[in-house]
Amino acid sequence: MTSDNRWQTSRRVEFGDTDMAGIVHFSRFFLWMEAAETDYLRSRGLAVHWHEAGVTQGFPRVSVSCDYKAAAHFEDILDIAITLERIGTKSITWEFVFTHGGTPIAVGKMTSVYCYNRGGKMESAEIPPELRAKLGAAGA
Repeated sequence: MTSDNRWQTSRRVEFGDTDMAGIVHFSRFFLWMEAAETDYLRSRGLAVHWHEAGVTQGFPRVSVSCDYKAAAHFEDILDIAITLERIGTKSITWEFVFTHGGTPIAVGKMTSVYCYNRGGKMESAEIPPELRAKLGAAGA
């Protein structure tokens, strides 16, 4: 489901996602944020990393955080709402809201910078207007 700059997806907690107490290990939320971001971008015909005209382009992460509100457990279905919270000249910031049955579980943030790699050297660059339009960034 999409709406402007928002995407919604779900994920079932697998046994391997949990620790010895049966609670989702904190690190899994970072993997799920990345998967939700990939879903969002794919829904707009984009990717986190791509090649065009002999140049590698992408959005490497520069900051990631997650605040935990409640525990999630094996076989819980987590809803993940991802919002393109901010788009700057060179960077984008995502917000991820995890819920289970309407109960807040965690809120994450991730900032990525648009970069290209030409000749083995990675450089940040301004996000091109056509990429901004695909991101759904009109009101972001």
